[in-house]
Parts: sequence; C-alpha cells; structure tokens
Amino acid sequence: MNSAFQELMDIRGRDDGAEAEISGADPVFSTRFKVAETGAGILAAVGVAVSDIWQMKTGRRQSVAIDVRHAGAALNSFAFLQARQDDGSYRVMGNSPAATANYQITQPFATKDGRWFLPHFGIAHLKDRVLGVLKCESTPESVAQAVGQWEAQELEDAIAEARACGGMIRTNAEWLAHPQGRALAAQPVVEVEKIGDSEPEPFPNDDKGDGPALAGVRVLDLTRILAGPVAARTCAEHGADVLMVAAKGLPQIKNFVVDLSHGKRSCYLNLNDGEEAEQLRQLVRGADVFSQGYRPGVLDRRGFGAAELAALRPGLIYTSINCYGQHGPFQDRAGWEQVAQSITGICHENGAERPALLPVPACDYTTGYLGAYGTLLALARRAVEGGSYHVRVSLCQSGMFLYRQGRVDYPEAEMGHGGPEYAALQMESDTSYGHIRHLAPVIRFSESRPGWSRPSPALGADRAEWLN
Repeated sequence: MNSAFQELMDIRGRDDGAEAEISGADPVFSTRFKVAETGAGILAAVGVAVSDIWQMKTGRRQSVAIDVRHAGAALNSFAFLQARQDDGSYRVMGNSPAATANYQITQPFATKDGRWFLPHFGIAHLKDRVLGVLKCESTPESVAQAVGQWEAQELEDAIAEARACGGMIRTNAEWLAHPQGRALAAQPVVEVEKIGDSEPEPFPNDDKGDGPALAGVRVLDLTRILAGPVAARTCAEHGADVLMVAAKGLPQIKNFVVDLSHGKRSCYLNLNDGEEAEQLRQLVRGADVFSQGYRPGVLDRRGFGAAELAALRPGLIYTSINCYGQHGPFQDRAGWEQVAQSITGICHENGAERPALLPVPACDYTTGYLGAYGTLLALARRAVEGGSYHVRVSLCQSGMFLYRQGRVDYPEAEMGHGGPEYAALQMESDTSYGHIRHLAPVIRFSESRPGWSRPSPALGADRAEWLN
C-alpha cells in the first residue's frame, strides 16, 4: 500500500470505494526521496475524490489508476511545455534569462557560524528586499560573500523583518522541534474545517455520465506561481468553470502561466479599487470555490477572509494555500518552494557535500494537488450535509508529508523523462501564446476522460463574470 495514499484516505474518512491502482516505483528522479511515489499517492487520492463525486451524480463508481512515472511528470509539468517554432520544431518554453539568473542564486549558501541559508530571489520586489538586507549584488559570488557575514538564525530573522523570503537550512529533527514545526505536526496534511451552516447542495443527476464530474462547479482562482494554480487547474481538468483573478501588472512568470492555466478563463480585478473589489464580491456570490494564495490575514483585512465570504455566500469552499500554514509563529511569513525544502529538512538530507534542492519542485506541485483534493472532499461533504468549509494546505506541510514517505536509492544523476516517454505524455493546444505541446492529464478513470475544455488564456482576456 502506498503510504501517502493511505494517509489521505484516512483524511477522507470513509471506508467505501477507496480503491486505486498505483503501478511502478521510485526512483524516477535522482533523489533518495520518494518524490514520484508520493505524487502518485496524492493523485490517486484526487482520483478517488473525483470518483466520489461521479458516484453522487451517476450512481456508479469509477476505477482509478496512476503510473508512478506519470505522477513524477505531473510534479514537473512545466518541463513538458514546448512552443512551436517558425520552422515547425518544438522547444521547451523555459524561464526568461532574468528569472534563470534569479533561480541560480536561490540556493543554499554557507553562513559564518558553519550553517547554511537559502535566500529567495524569485520575484523582483522580494529580490530587492533580500538584496537590501544582504547589501550585495545579485551574483553568486556576491551573495555567497554577503551571506557568509551572517549567522544563520540572525539572517533568517532579518529577512523576515524585511518581509523578504529565505530560510535557514534545518534538519528535520530541528524543524519538528521548532514551534512552527510542532504547530504543523499537530494538523493533518490537508485540513477541511466546516466554518458555517447551509443547506446541502447535491450534484445534478447525470445517469448517462455525459458530463465531467465537476460540470457546473465555479472556482475563483486568486493564486499564482505553481501551487495554487495547480489546484485550480486540477479542478478545470475535471470540468469546473475556473476564473483566474489577478491585478493588472502583478508579477508573473510566463511559462508557469501558460502551463498552469489550461481550462481556465482570466480576468483583471484590483482589490485596491472599491468598484472592482465589489465586482469580486459579486463573483463570490455565484461561486462554489474561492481559492487563494495569500498569507494569513492579508485578505481578511480587505474583507475577503473565509468567515466574511462564507457569510456572503453560504456553502462556499474557501481554499487557502501558502508556505507556512495557518498556525504557528511563522504563519504570516511569505515563502516559496525552495524555502519550504530548506526549513523542513529536505534540503539538508538531499545534499551530499552541501545542502541541495530537489530536482523537481515537489512541494509546490504536491501542495497544489493536495489543495484540489481537499476542495473535492469539501464539495462532496457540502452535497450531503451542507455547510461552508475552509480547506488549508501549505508548502511546509507538504514537505513534511514527503519527508515521512521513506527513501530509495537511485543509480545515476540526471534521471527523469525523455525521448518517446516524454512525447507520449504530451498533448497539443492552440493558445494565445501560439501552438504548444504540454503534459496531458495523467490520472486514468474507467469511464470519464479528464481534459480541458479551453486552452490557456492570455491574462485578462475574459470578462469578470460566470459562464451560463
């Protein structure tokens, strides 16, 4: 039995219909962590949750299957994104040169007390804050020299005080002994909390199984850059009407936007504008799911917290996705994939001579799929017993989840997907960004066929309204 899958079935809390076929095993990538097997367990759980809803609509369960190597691909989907060139060939749509340079310095550097610290430079304004603390240039040599002047704990505190991002490299034992680690360890990896009462909202009857499982479900997606968009993309994959909401000019990373927006629509709304904030409230009144990736308290101060929106729209599923979770002394800190790996012990153990990041952004993707899983569980509960629900997932919880799945040996460096296997996992789409190849859905069902009803949209291309 896949231990990740079993833990998630315990959260589901039902004894019936928890079957899923998981084939294959790690290593898929060059790491001792069971990255792909963990991903397979999560995706199998997503499949079971989709089957739960399918059964409510049709009266029939579906069998669910996932291949571990395919699950590994789903934890690295942006690596499968290719754009067609003028000569008809395809080339991976990678990061811009500036983004690539930033990620080259988002790595562990030695501190003067013999420890390691990872500063995060992924987004321009956060990069400027880190450089303001370090007082250095954005080159590996300059950053290394600057970090080397600090003790690790002092630098972590200074980075947090500046509202920038970074983390001291900890062992897993250190993290579990830390107040933040203890706070997260007391919670399940996916929290589904009932926060209000409302009448049940059953799924429409579909005896013939003509439509996808989430047909008619409306999702507001206020997230960006990996974890949150993965959650909403998963809902779109199973038929939900997903409307991305972002402010014009908000920093984005193009290849992530293209790869994580399949099946969605996109509109611009600025929450600092009273009229546009009211437009969002109108959208909430017609929504089923409100998925957001802000730090705890940020949306509450703007009137878009879970309690406020559940009162505005009884029966709403409010999904929160962030780095440190909703509990503990670090909950109001900003963070990213690399920071979660650093502080939970993954980075420390993954390295040999020095700490090292995983070969794929596993915390981001697993958090996104876990967010989708919690959202699906909450929709199923609402259909039977009614109520509004708050679903909570975090990058650090996902890192802790991955850490406890065991280890495996790997035979060589640079493992992954390539050649015919790489191509076989792709599909093609015509988008506003041109003709692309990208990863196709990887969960297999006995009846339904997951997929996206529309290609990735240009940002802001759609009206701020629901489809009929």
